[in-house]
Amino acid sequence: MALSPLLRWGIFVSAITAAVFAYSFKQHQFLFTTSEYDPLPVYCYRSVRTHDAEHPSAECFSVVDGLFRHIWTREDRDSLHGVRGVDVSVSDGYAIPGLWDGHGHLLQYGEFLHSVDLFGSKSLDDVRDRIKKYLAANPGAGTKDHWLRGVGWDQSAFGRMPTADDIEEDDELRGIYMMLDRIDVHCSWVSQAVLELLPEEIPNVPGGDVIRDPGPGVFCDNAIDMVMDLWPKPGEEDKARAVISAMKELNKVGLVGMHDAGVTAENARLYSKLANSPDWTVRVYSMLECAKRNTFCPEETPRVAHQNGMFGLRSVKLFADGALGSWGSAMLEPYSDHPWTSGSLLINASALINVTKSWAREGFQVNIHAIGDLANRNAIDAFEAALKQQCGQQDLLECQSRHRFRIEHSQIIHPDDQKRMHALGIIPSIQPTHATSDMKYAEERIGPKRTEEEAYRMKSLLDINPILGSDFPVEPPNPFQGIYAAVTRKSPHTGLGPDPKAPSEGWHTKEALSLDEALMGFTRNVAYGAFIEQYAGVIRRGAFADWVVLDAPLEHMEVEELRTLKVRETWVGGRRVYSRDEEQ
Repeated sequence: MALSPLLRWGIFVSAITAAVFAYSFKQHQFLFTTSEYDPLPVYCYRSVRTHDAEHPSAECFSVVDGLFRHIWTREDRDSLHGVRGVDVSVSDGYAIPGLWDGHGHLLQYGEFLHSVDLFGSKSLDDVRDRIKKYLAANPGAGTKDHWLRGVGWDQSAFGRMPTADDIEEDDELRGIYMMLDRIDVHCSWVSQAVLELLPEEIPNVPGGDVIRDPGPGVFCDNAIDMVMDLWPKPGEEDKARAVISAMKELNKVGLVGMHDAGVTAENARLYSKLANSPDWTVRVYSMLECAKRNTFCPEETPRVAHQNGMFGLRSVKLFADGALGSWGSAMLEPYSDHPWTSGSLLINASALINVTKSWAREGFQVNIHAIGDLANRNAIDAFEAALKQQCGQQDLLECQSRHRFRIEHSQIIHPDDQKRMHALGIIPSIQPTHATSDMKYAEERIGPKRTEEEAYRMKSLLDINPILGSDFPVEPPNPFQGIYAAVTRKSPHTGLGPDPKAPSEGWHTKEALSLDEALMGFTRNVAYGAFIEQYAGVIRRGAFADWVVLDAPLEHMEVEELRTLKVRETWVGGRRVYSRDEEQ
């Protein structure tokens, strides 16, 4: 009687894993037990995608002290004999290296999980209804000491910018203290009670925008600071709760690590303390943001070199401009749909060069938020000046390989500046779902020519190790949705492109990535961008024992399956931090 493929595989793995260790013992590659009494844990899967160029696939691996100790491929089997002293776990799943998000906001995501969710809101009535439901479930929110917070509104759903009066006119909401962030977190909408805390004549702010039409209530970019200064900040206990909540959600979607794109010195010290806790289940590489944005603040900087492999800080975050959706991106030419403006710089070109050079001199990787083509040009100018300062007349490309300066978002880049990025090796940090979220209005903002030549590059930047991420909570953190967006250039929420006449077609698909290229963006390239390519994004001896278990091999899935893919397990440092079976 013929055996089923699964049974044959199980018999095969049992024989191999029993034999694999004797071979390794004879080669003196490791001890079989982690102590005198503890057996060596070994994990076997139907297949293991390693991302190790020398051994791209495997079937089993061992873990010691949170690191991969040995990897076994199918080719090992003919030379092996049985051995004792091991604890073999056999699964019918498929393992891949743990995934990383190259640009997210950990604390803000945790706070979002405990605030009003406005993503997808269709009208002002919809927003007001969501606020009321949240207040009913959270009676203490909306007071002077505990403002109502939320994120996700988009003025395009309202036909205009919202105002404080839009809240005040509702009898049930009148008088609440409220601050709601726009979908891109570059504008905040406040209530009348908050406006009354500000001066009667609210001043204009360089690098910011106080929206006055159709009425007051919205503050963008640098203008948000005057509101943030009044907001009653959460205490350490609330922050810790938010961070741990966020990590649980990240583990659910297969994330083992993330780059935290903007952490204050105070929060970095909290992270350093929490990183020793068993509840800290995501590796975090942080970018410092000074208390006063776009300044040089080495005296307040707690530099941390990968504490326990779980937390590190050796980079800084600067901001060149705002966001496209609120016309805040700094452009070389005016917006197509707002020809009276070209957006705004949050820091002028010479000041950006000076602060970049100061941080580079201090030994920090510098990462600059830049969306518009003017902002990207200024960022590249700053990096080039810093590289020349650090390396003189040496090869700047080789110099950049040591400093690894990055442009966060790299969204709209003039062709001349794309060439400069390639020549210098400036790393683009890209969020594929930004392209698929923005595709419904991007061409209106910047016109077809700039969209075609400059916007949302991926494939054409492939040779400079693009880092991929989501910018959560701006977008959902699910990396498989990001992979889908990168591969198809279609919305992972609907599976559709922007053209209602041809909805199955992706948006500017010449910039789409292959599955393997997209996976590298969420593994190997993210690791490179954090100086830990020898430890993360790969299943290899000596690397962090981080992996994700799936129900089927990615390369055999239909591309549409990526949109709704659910991971089976997530492991960090050899510890299972999420199991779908335990959740059900």
